[in-house]
Amino acid sequence: MPELVLTVARFGFLVLLWIFVFTVVGVIRRDLFAGSRASRLVAAPRGIGGAAGTRPAKVKRGRAAHQLLVTAGALAGTRITLGEAMITIGRAEDSTLVITDDYASARHARLVPRGGQWFVEDLGSTNGTYLDRAKVTGPTPVPLGVPIRIGRTSVELRP
Repeated sequence: MPELVLTVARFGFLVLLWIFVFTVVGVIRRDLFAGSRASRLVAAPRGIGGAAGTRPAKVKRGRAAHQLLVTAGALAGTRITLGEAMITIGRAEDSTLVITDDYASARHARLVPRGGQWFVEDLGSTNGTYLDRAKVTGPTPVPLGVPIRIGRTSVELRP
């Protein structure tokens, strides 16, 4: 009988070990592919700016943002022409604006156009994203010329 108990304990331990291995592999896989899944999910909520089926509010000519300008940090002076696509900011190589700031996360923040206006969202970064001096906690509209600070890097929307 003790030999049977020992054999069952060995198989039980082996099963628990494999469950642990599969759990670790699942967590690593989720972390590695989180960026590609997040970018797919962002494209879906087009109707957030207003009710479904309605047109977005018109923006006055000359007051809309057409460029993203890096005003401080290692990439100061860099300009990105804005279109309809979202802008991702972070240390990851697949980001639209790749910043090499020690205080930036791999996928730190994103700028999303909604209804003719740009919104900044923090993507769960460690050190946070700041609009002027206020910490961004959710999708926040970005006025022209107001700095968005990520670590030592600051960016602004320009007409």
